Amino acid sequence: MNTTTAVPPARVRPAAILAIILVAYFMIILDASIIFTGLPRIQAELGLSTTGLSWVQNAYTLVFGGLLLLGARLGDILGRRRVFIAGLAVFAVASLLIGLAPNEAWLIAARALQGVGAAVVAPSSLSLLTATFAAGRERTRAVAAYGAVAGIGASLGLVVGGALAEWVSWRAGFFVNVPIGAAMIIAAVKTIPESPRATGRFDLPGALCSTLGMGALVFAIVNSTDAGWSAPETITALTAAAVLLTALVVNERKAKQPIMPLHLFASRERAGAYAARLLFAGTMIGFFFFTTQFLQGVYGFNPLQAGVAFFPMTVVNFFVALAVPRLTHRFGNAFLLAAGLALTLAGMTWLSTITGETPYVTGVALPMVLIGVGQGLGFAPLTSAGMAGASAHDAGAASGLVNTSHQLGSALGVGVLVAVSANAGSLAGSVAVAYTGGSIMLAAALLVALVLIVPAEQAARRAARTVP
Repeated sequence: MNTTTAVPPARVRPAAILAIILVAYFMIILDASIIFTGLPRIQAELGLSTTGLSWVQNAYTLVFGGLLLLGARLGDILGRRRVFIAGLAVFAVASLLIGLAPNEAWLIAARALQGVGAAVVAPSSLSLLTATFAAGRERTRAVAAYGAVAGIGASLGLVVGGALAEWVSWRAGFFVNVPIGAAMIIAAVKTIPESPRATGRFDLPGALCSTLGMGALVFAIVNSTDAGWSAPETITALTAAAVLLTALVVNERKAKQPIMPLHLFASRERAGAYAARLLFAGTMIGFFFFTTQFLQGVYGFNPLQAGVAFFPMTVVNFFVALAVPRLTHRFGNAFLLAAGLALTLAGMTWLSTITGETPYVTGVALPMVLIGVGQGLGFAPLTSAGMAGASAHDAGAASGLVNTSHQLGSALGVGVLVAVSANAGSLAGSVAVAYTGGSIMLAAALLVALVLIVPAEQAARRAARTVP
């Protein structure tokens, strides 16, 4: 494979590059949750149905997840800084269009475009991080910060979104992205060195099959809420999903430069990390989606109060995430991941007993503390496990799979939990059923971690000790 020579900057500044990467990634993760506390206002202003409301979220996460693998490949071929900057520009423009949205169709289309930008920025940022920091303690700290941003950004987005929705408008959170995106583009041009460009092929069939296949699957799940599983459109969508996802696997076996190299799944640790992240992310996005509606629809909180109500989780998450690098050095990734999933499961199971009469402090705030600790412990180890043992050649694809599992899990999680809770009869009942479904998903994630990730890391540690 031929490459062109990148021109290095006069002085590489890892701390500045990390700051740019984290701010850009934080903006992306923030927007995945900032919309939640504004959902009731969006629904009232634009006249959205429950299904339409779920697509406001799913249009973003689905396109984000479906195109992530192609986005990672773009960075490998065209240059990571160049692609990173282009993705930021698309994301900022799409954010502006969301803020200007006059109707449901415009809003959903703009959210999908925003997902395109995010699909380019996220894998490029993680690849830039691994290229900037050599393997060892510095990279561990950088990856821990990157993983912490995923949890903190998702939690803080609820507070920021609630404050803006109450004091200004739900649209304000998206307008803010425009100057932030512009500032990050200028900083990236001045600070981040360009990686070599390479000749290669884009796996467009793989990208199309993954995006359309997952889109059909999520559509079938969401559509079943209103039309039922036996409806012709639901059956058609399920059939299309099965055909397209099967074609994806066949294509990736034959493609010379696949967007999803199947050999990455040969590692039990990486494969387990992708599966656990899909289940974990699906549960957490579902948790945000339903909790903000419960707080406003049952407790009568305004958007700001609903955002502040997440503080028990947000604050704990922040401080636990800061301690993760030190804890990782002492206990290892796998132990922290298992502990984090177990604590999150305990909090979600506690929440599943919620009713309309449940007090906020004992029925919502205290379980949120457990979820905050669990999320703070779990995200960074999941990121590290998803990249574990990947070669430099596969770094882009591995980072793409980390983010793909997160975003597709988010889309599937909301779709599944909306479907299973649709016939509960009341908002409080629907939320309780959704929490029960989330608990089952978390239990499955914990089982995956214990069966695949923990033994794989223990084996790697034993092997490292035996090397002379």
